[in-house]
Amino acid sequence: MTGPAGPTEPASRPRFRTDGADLVVVDPVCNARYPIGTGDRPEPRPAESTGFRFPVDAAVAVRAPELVFPYVVPTCIRDDAGETVARTEHYAYEALPAGRYVVEVMAPIRLYVAVEGPLTVASADDRLAIETGSGEVHIGARSRHDRPAATVRTTADPDDLARAISTFGSGLKTTGPERSLPSLRGHPPRLEFADELSIPSGLEPPGAVELVVPPDRSAVYAAASLAAYLGATVRTGSTPRIETDGFSRRLGPTATASTPAFERAVEDVLERIFLLECVVRTEGLYTIDLDERHRLEERMDLPAADLYDAPIGDRLAAAAEIPGDALAELGPRWGLVVHTTGDRDGIASLPFLANDLAKIRAAPAVESVGDPPPGADVGTLARAAGDPARGAQSAGTGDRAEPYVSAPAADAFEQGWLGSGVPTDANKLLHAGFEHGLDGSPAEGGIEVTLVCTDDRMAGEVDGDLYGGREELPFSVDVHRNPTVADLRGLLAVGDVLHYVGHVEDGGFVCSDGVLDPDSLESVGTGAVIVNGCRSYRTGVALVEAGAAGAIATVSDVGNADAIAVGRLLAGLLNAGFTLRSAVDLARSRRLVGNQYVVVGDGGAAAAQAGGGVPTRCRIEPADDNYRLTVTFYHARDGMGGVSIPYIDGVDRYVLSGSSPTFSVGAGQLRRFLRLERIPVEYDGELYWSTDEALVERLD
Repeated sequence: MTGPAGPTEPASRPRFRTDGADLVVVDPVCNARYPIGTGDRPEPRPAESTGFRFPVDAAVAVRAPELVFPYVVPTCIRDDAGETVARTEHYAYEALPAGRYVVEVMAPIRLYVAVEGPLTVASADDRLAIETGSGEVHIGARSRHDRPAATVRTTADPDDLARAISTFGSGLKTTGPERSLPSLRGHPPRLEFADELSIPSGLEPPGAVELVVPPDRSAVYAAASLAAYLGATVRTGSTPRIETDGFSRRLGPTATASTPAFERAVEDVLERIFLLECVVRTEGLYTIDLDERHRLEERMDLPAADLYDAPIGDRLAAAAEIPGDALAELGPRWGLVVHTTGDRDGIASLPFLANDLAKIRAAPAVESVGDPPPGADVGTLARAAGDPARGAQSAGTGDRAEPYVSAPAADAFEQGWLGSGVPTDANKLLHAGFEHGLDGSPAEGGIEVTLVCTDDRMAGEVDGDLYGGREELPFSVDVHRNPTVADLRGLLAVGDVLHYVGHVEDGGFVCSDGVLDPDSLESVGTGAVIVNGCRSYRTGVALVEAGAAGAIATVSDVGNADAIAVGRLLAGLLNAGFTLRSAVDLARSRRLVGNQYVVVGDGGAAAAQAGGGVPTRCRIEPADDNYRLTVTFYHARDGMGGVSIPYIDGVDRYVLSGSSPTFSVGAGQLRRFLRLERIPVEYDGELYWSTDEALVERLD
């Protein structure tokens, strides 16, 4: 690959590269890469970032009579006045006369193609092409990545903390319904613990909403995401409520501490206003045909056009009128629920959780659940050095020991645990992981994966094409067998993913010439780590503290056969764009041994972009002469509020990401759908990949 298309580029901005006949757009922080075929070796030139009607982080001009994209994604074509003139998905053909157009390409990296002249956009099963008459196009790119723009210092006092989270909405790019789009919300400022409150100027709440919360730290935590979304001012009081011009609502009973009733009321307001604004934003720049809008209008009187321009009080009042059954049916499944023990150390993580719109709940009193999940059977090959049937231990040694805890059930894709205790069924959140995710090393040529195997009997986990195999997203995969301590130390210093297969002894990596103590690592440069060895929880924590964003580790012994199966499944899911949390959750749902695996650090980290923009899985059930196909769209890495469309004949409505629509399809149509992208598929109680020949044979 050649050098950059322009002069000095900030490390966090998208970059344009050339690779043969391709113009490649790279988001260096999010490990996203998108090649665009130009038909000839392109010669991009730096261009102004204006002229796209939307903010872009980088832009180039290039001569190319045709742009070919690696797979089909939705596009929106707007004219010079900003009016939408056409939309395309699969099997589209739009030929427009000479004019000035901007084509928004909804790829993993948001792209805008500015064209002056005639324009044709055509797509088939696996190809999207933009044809221009002039041959001169401008391409702008906007990163989906965001980071805090300021730092607020606060004490742990609830009053100070309430004033601190009142700044969370300062990153909003709009207070209108479009804030339901993740790219228009912006990251809340950092929080740092200090002896006194200090708020920089310019971080005033942008909204006209006031939240009154009980004078309790856990209650302030619970209000963080709603405050960020509404741009609200937060203060403490004994009568919890939300108020603005034209709207007032109690948030649970009078209380001096956080209660489940208060948390439920806060979450109810957030769910309602989020769904309503996702629906009414279709009256603005994004005039898509949204399925949830049709279905909500069948349930209630919804003057969407009026609400789009209405004050927030009117929108909150309308949201409060959404029938409960409609909210449960139409609202997207939430992305993240976090249980917090209310420790002071959790303050610094609040902006990152609010950025994800996490539902934050006070955890029940921490009580040990006893032993971790069952380990390897006696006599099996286990991944611990020494006796494979060692008894249950604590999650660490010395001052690292913590009790095992179980998170309450929650209806969300992912769960986190913030505070003391080792969760056996949720992501152990560590603030260091959030910070390291922001500061990750930019990826240039592709995703760098390092596979390490320290026992030949475990080589089945790293044999074959464990990572890669995606034409639009190159992986550089290196396999290292039986490394020395020095070798492994060096391997942990660089790369995007390190997948360790081998023995773990007292938290250390067993190498060919000794044991590498992870606490001895001054820094770790690898973004995500899988430590597939016995009792590697402490190992994962140490790696995150030293520089990794997140790690998948184990809380008990793991037998080799099961560990190989889980390790290969986790690798496939990460390869398909699932986050660390979602990958482990899916592994838990399919294999009992998956309960022995836990994520530490930022479980929202991902190794790769999803081919279709969001991670997707599906379930297939026979139904008479057809099949029932349920497609589950996860949320994009940049947050809730995106939309998806399944490429199925006759389906022309978008759905909110986080939904699971069901369709009736014939065998031929089903096979075409499964060929579009390699995704996990549940069929007859078994989990397959959509490209597995065994699945295709069963469907014949």
